[in-house]
Amino acid sequence: MLCALSSSFYRPSFFPLSRLLCLRLFAAAAMASPHPKDESYLQKVIPKRIQLFETIKSQQQLAQLKLVPSEPIKITLPDGTVKEGKKWVSSPMDIAKEISKSLASNALISSVNGVLWDMTRPLEGDCELKIFTFDSDEGRDTFWHSSAHILGQSLESVYGCKLCIGPCTTRGEGFYYDAFYGDLGLNDDHFKEIEAGALKAVAEKQPFERIEVTREQALEMFCDNNFKVEIIKDLPADKTITVYRCGPLVDLCRGPHIPNTSFVKAFACLKASSAYWRGNKDRESLQRVYGISYPDQKRLKEYIKQLEEAKKYDHRLLGVKQELFFCHPLSPGSWFFLPHGTRIYNKLMEFIRNQYWERGYQEVKSPNMYNMNLWETSGHAANYRENMFLLEIEKQEFGLKPMNCPGHCLMFQHRVRSYRELPLRLADFGVLHRNEASGALTGLTRVRRFQQDDAHIFCRESQIKDEVRGVLEFINYAYNVFGFTYELKLSTRPEKYLGDLATWEKAEASLTEALNESGKPWQINEGDGAFYGPKIDISVSDALNRKFQCATLQLDFQLPERFKLEYSAEDEAKREKPVMIHRAILGSVERMFAILLEHYKGKWPFWLSPRQAIVCSVSEKSQPYAQKVCWVYVL
Repeated sequence: MLCALSSSFYRPSFFPLSRLLCLRLFAAAAMASPHPKDESYLQKVIPKRIQLFETIKSQQQLAQLKLVPSEPIKITLPDGTVKEGKKWVSSPMDIAKEISKSLASNALISSVNGVLWDMTRPLEGDCELKIFTFDSDEGRDTFWHSSAHILGQSLESVYGCKLCIGPCTTRGEGFYYDAFYGDLGLNDDHFKEIEAGALKAVAEKQPFERIEVTREQALEMFCDNNFKVEIIKDLPADKTITVYRCGPLVDLCRGPHIPNTSFVKAFACLKASSAYWRGNKDRESLQRVYGISYPDQKRLKEYIKQLEEAKKYDHRLLGVKQELFFCHPLSPGSWFFLPHGTRIYNKLMEFIRNQYWERGYQEVKSPNMYNMNLWETSGHAANYRENMFLLEIEKQEFGLKPMNCPGHCLMFQHRVRSYRELPLRLADFGVLHRNEASGALTGLTRVRRFQQDDAHIFCRESQIKDEVRGVLEFINYAYNVFGFTYELKLSTRPEKYLGDLATWEKAEASLTEALNESGKPWQINEGDGAFYGPKIDISVSDALNRKFQCATLQLDFQLPERFKLEYSAEDEAKREKPVMIHRAILGSVERMFAILLEHYKGKWPFWLSPRQAIVCSVSEKSQPYAQKVCWVYVL
């Protein structure tokens, strides 16, 4: 079905002539007649939501004035400066204006006691305040999230679609909005209309306004959108539900957002593609529109230029051109590596394997398939089942492994362990399979079959800092060889976590010490740790200034608990639980292969190049000299 195709596939090389002709006819028809929209839906829904929003906002403002007297508060800035303010009156924007006009005109979002906070939202008491501009991750992500609302406003008003979700992308390069259009689809020909609607919202300088609503109010407000209703019903009972408005758009959103739409000075749609609601192929088919925005036109032009440059070095094109790999429809998401590609693949693993000898890792091999009882013990059966390939063997259910960690727990568990064996560093290049949705498959960067330079370190709590420091040094060594720059972030305890608070605090302190001793700058990412332990996120930047998540370093207290892992302490009668560290340097070898191919723009460094020097004689007369040169080269 045509509407389910990504606009990135509208290239002659992908289709036979008959289908290409159909595409051209469809594009012509799309340009000749405007995209239909559900006017009755718009006339019914938008005014109702605005009215409900304004009613609730007025009630909350009145209640605030009656119940809370305006009291003086102290606002502490990062440099230690203390500003005076008024409770429920002063906002971060007021403080920014006190500091400087320049800051106020560029301030996008703030942090109040470590919690991201709208610039126009009143402060509720004494606090520590940080203010972020576009040049920070916090400011940039908020800017793009807010731009997604501008995109959503345009999509809803122009096409009468039902909006689903609109976040900034996980790679930090813009944003997208998913929406349901029935049987109709979008393509590049509709971008001018969408961009015009977005720029209209920008010109109107619409403020982003926030209210908190009850579950019942939220359900009433979004009763005409079954997607939003589903999200609301899935929220935890104690979750604070927030709704934002900018112009005619009233949207369910946790926020925060930029002060108003006029901060977005440059806006462009990038591509349209299909998506499934909640990533489930059995659910509704949606259209996803990707966009990019900046505070000025110059940066947008630079980004578009960078994008065009990146297209020249797309690993899918270079890989075929250099005869490195290919994909076949009989095995989607599982790539064939040809002889030259296999040489590079093996060289990457050899590079890591050689380091294992020097760094005290022991390489192991574990099964590819396990009875589902294992995945029930690890928790993956409950949380990851849909992403696994399942098999029935002799009336029992088995699953291909999507990760190595449960198998390594069995290795630790298979005999009695002593504290003298710790830290135990088990490394595994085993093949992994994940049942990714067909629409999510993207070259070598999103696949179904892959290998990782995966390792798990079993250690004592007192050894965490040294082990983390060792992994950070390993990452630094490898990424220097590849020519990557990278950033480090410490992701701390989330709202919902397993284990006791004291253990978490010890773990976070150990990671903090290791990061400080690494000598590298790092940032804290409050509340973004995994539910089973804190982690260090490592993002690399390639030659085209794109960011990728490759290496990983995570502490895990839960798998040792689930598998009842233990070792004998110095007092042989005493048993203690190990801490498990998940770590990878390359991450997926396939993904790293793609990143390096684009990073080097197809020009492999000599140690990785599958084609070494070739000496060619131009005539019989030069043959003896050619042989002499060849022998000198070999020696």
